[in-house]
Amino acid sequence: MARGSKVSYTPKQRRQAEYIEERYQRKGVTKGEAGRRAWATVNKDSGGRRSGSGRPSSRAQARSAASSRR
Repeated sequence: MARGSKVSYTPKQRRQAEYIEERYQRKGVTKGEAGRRAWATVNKDSGGRRSGSGRPSSRAQARSAASSRR
């Protein structure tokens, strides 16, 4: 898979990125920069996980560690 490929993202993540990109463009941000910011936002919101990554997010790991301490 090529670097920067969006194939691994879910349809929901793609829709979110498209919407965010459009919002940035309305604010006057260039198309390239708007796309970069949109995907960065999607990654941040989804914990940096793409579809099928097969590993739990750090939030899930923190929850399981906290519950095992009880």
